[in-house]
Amino acid sequence: MTTAIGHPATRPERHPEENPYRVTATRVLRSEWHKLRSLRSSWITLVSASVLVLGIGVVMGATYTSGGGDSDVDTVVLVLYGSVLGTLCTVVLGILVTAGEYSTGLIRASLTAVPRRLPVLWAKAAVFTVTVFVVMFTTALLTFVIAQTLLHDTDQAASLGDPGVFGAVVGNSAGVTLLSLIALGLGALIRSVPGAIGAFIGGVMILPEVLSMLPYDAVRTAVTYFPTQAAGSLGSATPLPGEAPVGGALLALCLWAGTTLCAAALLLGRRDA
Repeated sequence: MTTAIGHPATRPERHPEENPYRVTATRVLRSEWHKLRSLRSSWITLVSASVLVLGIGVVMGATYTSGGGDSDVDTVVLVLYGSVLGTLCTVVLGILVTAGEYSTGLIRASLTAVPRRLPVLWAKAAVFTVTVFVVMFTTALLTFVIAQTLLHDTDQAASLGDPGVFGAVVGNSAGVTLLSLIALGLGALIRSVPGAIGAFIGGVMILPEVLSMLPYDAVRTAVTYFPTQAAGSLGSATPLPGEAPVGGALLALCLWAGTTLCAAALLLGRRDA
């Protein structure tokens, strides 16, 4: 093709950054967000976790009487006791985010679109972490406020401005989130929903309880830095003797989650989808 004066027509140059199909971190994050929010099971699981935390918190506040057997329980722990069940919901969701794609075969499409693979795992972890923390923190804050309206004339009355209370509410949400992130890593590592659930229950929930029965102080001290025990330390406004300090507990949880994700990332680059 030539122009009117006989010179060959030139095509406009397209720079790499103008390529609408180029894989970028932002696009991978957006893709994982769309996958998470478009699945009905994601919102059912998150709503279930919120309802459990809120419902149990309201029941605890409505049925509590001063001087009872729970008078020595930490206020935040008492109000947010439903987080134990809420965590089970978010843990299952974390496993479904990764292992669920292997069971459906969707992971092949994801890794074909992002051949470098690792950005898919990091995007899943980032989107999941932010989503779970926002939902659980909002739920914990709302639960605490509502429950305290029922506890205002009891010995468990407290406010967010009291020493350690707001930090414990944030810590509770962070603990739930990091435990769920460990589950996400196990899902990517094991690639099986039942297998990852079994590994989480056996390795994260049951194993520390078994080890704590051993008659060795060093083992009992080490157990306080295991995931579930460390998460419990984060959610307490007045730490009990023998619990890990808040800073150590948070660091331990981050290391557990990071190690699980790194192991999954290492195998992701070496195994077939």
